[in-house]
Amino acid sequence: MTAPVLLATEPTQLFEVPALEHMFEYPALFFENVTVLGIPLGFNRVALLTFVAVAILSALWLGAFRDPKVVPGKFQAVMESIVGFIRDYIVIEVIGPAGLRFVPFLTTLFVFIFLGNLFEVTPLINFPITSRMALPAFLAFVTWTIFVLVGIKEQGGRGYMRNVALPPGVPGWVMPLVIPIEVLSTFLVRPLTLSIRLFANMLAGHIILTIIFIGANAFFFDIHSLTFNMKGSIIGFLLGFLAGPTMVGFEIAISALQAYIFTILTAVYISSSMHPEH
Repeated sequence: MTAPVLLATEPTQLFEVPALEHMFEYPALFFENVTVLGIPLGFNRVALLTFVAVAILSALWLGAFRDPKVVPGKFQAVMESIVGFIRDYIVIEVIGPAGLRFVPFLTTLFVFIFLGNLFEVTPLINFPITSRMALPAFLAFVTWTIFVLVGIKEQGGRGYMRNVALPPGVPGWVMPLVIPIEVLSTFLVRPLTLSIRLFANMLAGHIILTIIFIGANAFFFDIHSLTFNMKGSIIGFLLGFLAGPTMVGFEIAISALQAYIFTILTAVYISSSMHPEH
C-alpha cells in the first residue's frame, strides 16, 4: 500500500504585503498591559517616543546653553539661530516686543513638534508621534489654555469675552449670527484645526512612505517564493531608490513646515488675546 501523495493546489505563500492596519497596531511594549490598582498603565510606543523626544530636547538646550560662550561654537550657534528665528520672525513680527516672554515656550513648542515629526524618517523608528491624535490634541489644548489665560489677564474676563463675541464695526442686526460664530471659532475651532492639521499631515506622510517602500519590496521580490523578480525590478528601483528618498526629503520639509505652522498660529492666537484691536 503506497502512501498518499499530497498535491499542492496553491503555491505556498511565504510573504504577504502587510495590511494598512499594521501601521496602527503594534505589539504591547514593555508593561503596556500591566494594570495598577485595576487601571491599565498603557505605556505604549507613543509614550516611549514622547519621553525620548523630551530627553533629546532637554539635552539640546542643556548642551547649548548650560555654559554658553561669548564666541559660540557650531552647536551653540545652531541652537541660537533657532531661538533667534522664533524671536525675530514669529514673536516680534506677530506679537510684538510685548511677546518676548513667550519666546521660550514657542521655541520649545517648535523644536518638540519638529523632533516628533522627524521620527517618521528616523531609522529603526519610522513613526511620527504626531500622527496619533492624542499628542497634537494635547499641544493644541496647551495653546488654547495659554491664549485664553493671556486674554483674561490682559483684558479681564468680561472684556475678553466681549471682544471675542462682539467684534468692533459689526452692525447690530448681524450680531445674533456673528456672536455664536466668533465664540465657536475662538474656543472650539482653533484648537481643533491646530490638532487636526498636524495630525492629518503627518499621518498622510506616514501612509505614503509606507506604501512606497512596501510597493518597492513587492516589485523587487516575488511574494510567493521570495525570489528576485526581474520583470518588476525596474519599477521597484524607481520606487525604492528614486521616489523613496525624494519622499523622505519632502517629509523632512513637511515636518519643519508643520512645526512652523503650529508655532506661528499659536503666536497669532496669543497676539489676538493681547491686542484685541488687531
